[in-house]
Amino acid sequence: MKRLLLASLMGSAIILGNQAMANEDVKSLEQAARAEGEVNSVGMPDSWANWKDTWADLGKLYGLKHMDTDMSSAQEIAKFAAEKDNATADIGDVGAAFGPIAVQQGVTQAYKPSTWEQIPAWAKDADGHWMLAYTGSIAFIVNKQLVKDVPQSWADLKQGKYKVAIGDVSAAAQAVNGVLAAAIANGGDEKNIQPGLDFFAEIAKQGRLGLSNPTIQTLEKGEVEVGIVWDFNGLSYRDQIDPSRFEVLIPSDGSVISGYTTIINKYAKHPNAAKLAREYILSDAGQINLAKGNARPIRAEHLTLPAEVQAKLLPNAQYAKVQPIKDPAAWEATSKALPQLWQENVIIEMQ
Repeated sequence: MKRLLLASLMGSAIILGNQAMANEDVKSLEQAARAEGEVNSVGMPDSWANWKDTWADLGKLYGLKHMDTDMSSAQEIAKFAAEKDNATADIGDVGAAFGPIAVQQGVTQAYKPSTWEQIPAWAKDADGHWMLAYTGSIAFIVNKQLVKDVPQSWADLKQGKYKVAIGDVSAAAQAVNGVLAAAIANGGDEKNIQPGLDFFAEIAKQGRLGLSNPTIQTLEKGEVEVGIVWDFNGLSYRDQIDPSRFEVLIPSDGSVISGYTTIINKYAKHPNAAKLAREYILSDAGQINLAKGNARPIRAEHLTLPAEVQAKLLPNAQYAKVQPIKDPAAWEATSKALPQLWQENVIIEMQ
């Protein structure tokens, strides 16, 4: 009994010791970041995922000045690579597929935040070069004024009488992931997209495949009955137009989850400020800031969100059947081939 008690006390002491060391490390990082005095980002504008509150907090708490240049994921990585030692950017925010690409290109540096253990393994690089801060899952946005029976699943969607808008599969990542989500719900995956193509071919055959893109404009005009969108887009559109008019939900029989990761520039002029920004983004306060912008925090299951913020998001239970992309290389090949496959399998059924 004494041995068990001693072992338990020693274990507790080790945990407390590790926690104290982690706290010290963050304090040292804060001091180094204050000395640098600024952090410059790319692809993290005020209007996206409520970054504005995070930049304001970093200014208030640590005296960091901030400037952002908005650009796409591919442009961010190209900028890091082209500028090298003349770096003008310290940190960027890129789509999940671009994290590994940035590492392959050798333009990142690693930093594991103190909340590292609460980030799922599928959502992070083992060495800490990238980790998702927030996720997107494919959802339905339903105009309740036009649709009497709100579909809860892909199976419901197939049986409905309303039009379904997915958008441009040849250009939009959202639309491409929408096809993957339908494939997942029907037994497929990133290597086998055929069940998703068959699903939409059947919708097209019924004359129910809408040609409108599910955007805030087309939704507001009533041109979209059911749209297939990222959850954060759907929630944002709903709130901006009229929350009582639309329902946003994750299909109960399966969907795909992806997201966005910070990457810290290997050549950053303010590396400690960039690391502190990541530390803050993955802290409770930073995660809540993202949730205020309708983005589902990666640490959602470890957070107690304020009631008014929780109300902006979908319940955790709706995400029971979502799954991440397990084979990014296979998905890259499939998504490149998808526009042609879409023409051959789906668009042909509309003619």
